[in-house]
Amino acid sequence: MGVVNLARVDERLIHGQVMLTLSRRDGVNSIFVVDDVVAKDKFMKGLYKSAGGRTGQKTVVMTLDKCKYYWDEFEFKEYSCILIAKTVNVMYDLVKHGVPMKEINIGGIAQKDATDILVTKSVYLNKEDALKLKELNEEHNVENIYFQATPSAPKTSLKEVLAKFNL
Repeated sequence: MGVVNLARVDERLIHGQVMLTLSRRDGVNSIFVVDDVVAKDKFMKGLYKSAGGRTGQKTVVMTLDKCKYYWDEFEFKEYSCILIAKTVNVMYDLVKHGVPMKEINIGGIAQKDATDILVTKSVYLNKEDALKLKELNEEHNVENIYFQATPSAPKTSLKEVLAKFNL
């Protein structure tokens, strides 16, 4: 059975030193990019597979539905992956579907509208996503949810971010 070694939300998906550093985590042997738009665009899919391949890890780009299927049918085989998506909602959907995750790193999320709050130097979050993260932590055994743009940046805990929403 495979495992999600680290789940990461980052609108940039695979990029630079962040992925190079994270891909060297103990036990990681693959990168799963879960994004419907990228997975359906042959050029973009190839670009992300190539970028991920530069880390030395097998890189798979798939839609949300394909990721759920791959878990249901194969439990991610023997892959110990970094699972990357652009949104909190994708991680929420995967966990609710039954994909186990113990750690979610929130990297970079840009502001979408005026209701989004800057919760760290590189992350804007709305209350809906904050509530989803709270639920994942409290009801679905995602033990470690934190905000960190790069591996060398300080971590901000979920508790600190939820306080900004009075949650």
